[in-house]
Amino acid sequence: MFWADRIAEEVEKKFGNPPAGGRPIIIRDEKTPSGRVHIGSMRGVAIHAAISEALNDKGIHNVFKYEFNDMDPMDGFPEYLPEEFRQYMGMPLSKIPSPDGKAENFAEYFAAEFKEVITAAGYTPEFYNVSELYLSGQMDEVIRIALERAADIRRIYKEVSGSQKADDWYPLAVICEQCGKRGTTKVFAFDGEKVSYRCEPDMVKWAKGCGHEGKMSPFGGNAKFPFKVEWPAKWKVVGVQVEGAGKDHSTKGGTRDVAAHIAKEVFAYEAPLNAPYEFFLVGGKKMSSSRGRGSSAKEISALMPAKILRLALIGKDIMQAFNFDPEGDTIPVLYDQYDKLALGYAAVKDDDYARLFELIHPGRKVPAAAPLPRFSQVAFAVQMPHLDLQKEFPDADKAELAERAEYAKRWLQEYAPEKFVFKLQDILPDSAKELSDTQKNALKTLHNHIAAAQAMPSGEDLHHFLHGLKESESIAPAELFSAIYLSFLGKPMGPKAGWFLSVLPRDFVLARLAEASA
Repeated sequence: MFWADRIAEEVEKKFGNPPAGGRPIIIRDEKTPSGRVHIGSMRGVAIHAAISEALNDKGIHNVFKYEFNDMDPMDGFPEYLPEEFRQYMGMPLSKIPSPDGKAENFAEYFAAEFKEVITAAGYTPEFYNVSELYLSGQMDEVIRIALERAADIRRIYKEVSGSQKADDWYPLAVICEQCGKRGTTKVFAFDGEKVSYRCEPDMVKWAKGCGHEGKMSPFGGNAKFPFKVEWPAKWKVVGVQVEGAGKDHSTKGGTRDVAAHIAKEVFAYEAPLNAPYEFFLVGGKKMSSSRGRGSSAKEISALMPAKILRLALIGKDIMQAFNFDPEGDTIPVLYDQYDKLALGYAAVKDDDYARLFELIHPGRKVPAAAPLPRFSQVAFAVQMPHLDLQKEFPDADKAELAERAEYAKRWLQEYAPEKFVFKLQDILPDSAKELSDTQKNALKTLHNHIAAAQAMPSGEDLHHFLHGLKESESIAPAELFSAIYLSFLGKPMGPKAGWFLSVLPRDFVLARLAEASA
């Protein structure tokens, strides 16, 4: 059973099917828009969306909510921001100006960018900002409960995670009335209506408090929980029943374990059904929002159509990590995997692979079966100005061919490794001047075969001839093909040699083979 269907069955077993007109099952995920959102955050989106879709298929009413945590403080400085933004370190993201001067605030600017990626991938969660919960007063009740039971929360921290909190520690941080920072304030008392706090100059390394001390109401958006307390508080307020988390949060004694205990013991709410998942890595690393080029959701998603991005995000079991390397062969391999799934789907529509093939197409708009041009071959063809894509792939679906050509160009321009980048050399490359006598003899025989033909042989003819040449000239395949590629492309590797040569001008091929074999 496909993993999303397996989890959907667990949800149905635990919560049943809400009655018509009743409250739907709530699925939730979130992200703090503290900068360009890393592509890894899309895995959480995709996993929760797939569970929601699987529940829809079972006729179980549910809603997938996605939160932007816009009240977290700026606690890291993205390398791509102007230096003038350092003055806002420690302030809530919703109180910091937008980098472009157009969006409502810093959080809205980066959240909007991530929303575009999510919707382009075909996912349609209900978006909201956490500030809406605080400013509307929806969080006031749980804030009061947490402050009144601060001692219990301190005990849970210690018992579950081993974290020792001071006796005057309260699970809340207010927004300083004097400097507007939240990341530097410490609440040390609560009288039932107001909290006493200090804006500590040296509490954190990444921001400096102003030293102000005062009393204020913690309600109506003036304060915010730390994550381990806010998480269960939001479960209760939003009514969350399903929410997965990355493996870093899901370990024993980890963030989710602490949150689950606080939910049950303090807020009298059962923790949502968990769906722990492994990371989506880029180049083998789990990167932060402060990293620049090559890891943002916007950059990576622009390299693929929605179906290929969704395949990368949900194609593996959720407890398997996925390493996306834009500068490696990840994208060609994903396309090959897609093509294999398409062939299988045309033959069998009731196994896990067929189920995956359906889920990676937004709106389940699975295309009709058609010959698919291999992405790596399209990527080569678009680099050869003399090639006509329609003639090279006459049987391929025209829309699919055009789409692959467009994405191949984007990838080649920005990230493709050297082995995928080709340029037909105008003159004999220096690397071809060091061929062995065996290689030269093989090229001369190939020259004579083409010269004897009335017209340029077909790709299939050359393909068979080259494979026969390996025997007649007693040359290893690697030696033969590298000699051809070095002569025409200046590198020891390339596309299928027979078809590559067959579309080049005959006189050009004969002249180059004669020169290389001389």
